[in-house]
Amino acid sequence: MKKHIYIYSPSGAVRDKAAFRRGVARLKTLGHDVEIDEAALASHLRFAGDDETRLAAIHRAAASGADVALVSRGGYGLTRILSGINYKKVAKAIEKGTLFVGISDFTAFQSAVLARTGDVTWAGPALCEGFGVGGKTNQADGPAGGKEQVPDDIMEACFDDLISGQGEGAGWRQNRETHPTTTNSIATPAEDTGARAEFSIKNSTIWGGNLSVLVSLLGTPYFPMIKGGILFLEDVGEHPYRIERMLTQLLHAGVLARQKAIVLGQFTAFKLVPHDRGFKLQSVVNWLRQQLKVPVLTNLPYGHVATKVILPVGAKTDLVVEGRDALLFWGHL
Repeated sequence: MKKHIYIYSPSGAVRDKAAFRRGVARLKTLGHDVEIDEAALASHLRFAGDDETRLAAIHRAAASGADVALVSRGGYGLTRILSGINYKKVAKAIEKGTLFVGISDFTAFQSAVLARTGDVTWAGPALCEGFGVGGKTNQADGPAGGKEQVPDDIMEACFDDLISGQGEGAGWRQNRETHPTTTNSIATPAEDTGARAEFSIKNSTIWGGNLSVLVSLLGTPYFPMIKGGILFLEDVGEHPYRIERMLTQLLHAGVLARQKAIVLGQFTAFKLVPHDRGFKLQSVVNWLRQQLKVPVLTNLPYGHVATKVILPVGAKTDLVVEGRDALLFWGHL
């Protein structure tokens, strides 16, 4: 289904121009009309243009009439311009059908839109990291070594479902070692106990995104005050102790206890060190479950990984868990 996709850069500068070109070419190959913002490849310090340039890009995206406004990449830059965004223009664009899609630093925009307007945006790929992958894998990678990299088929299928209006939910299987209890009021053992957890949560607001970005908004007008929601989180390049520290901040601020469920996505690109002495990501999950009486789920296929689903930030969503299998369902929005 042919769609009008508007590419803009509200955060970091695009350094990998080849990935940008590949992403645009891929979207065109999929049959879409791609419009590139005039400042999409701008550069100022580490940003895609100065603050005013990036604000103007957001407002042009909102005025474009596109079916999808897709960020070129994440990085850093949105938190410093949140006060300059015209949220009425963004809300009007969403009302007319524009889907704002992005990841990572885009969490700041999504959180601010949710806090200021209550409108739904979409946590999904960015142009470069999602559609612009390319080059050959290393021969040492095993059977796939030496093969040309292509965009992930599940990610593309989810994107197609979104823009065609067919997407209704996302299902996945949790990690075996993090099999949840019914209440998660105590830590779960590292091994699978074989117990079968079954529960459902109805009509709760799904929200969240990148943990580091979300925590940076605490205490500001751009942090959504969601009660009884489903909070999903991911991050990249953050050691487990830093992840725990940020979760602790959300815990002490009362954010985690106000939710009906915490859903952990992919936490990638960190390196354990000898000093950890066994402290790892699973240690954080077990600790978190000790602190909360709400379910803590794992392995949501979302984050800085190739295979990821697309999630409606701010939408009313049902969560169903049967054993290790979990399903988020929001129906047609």
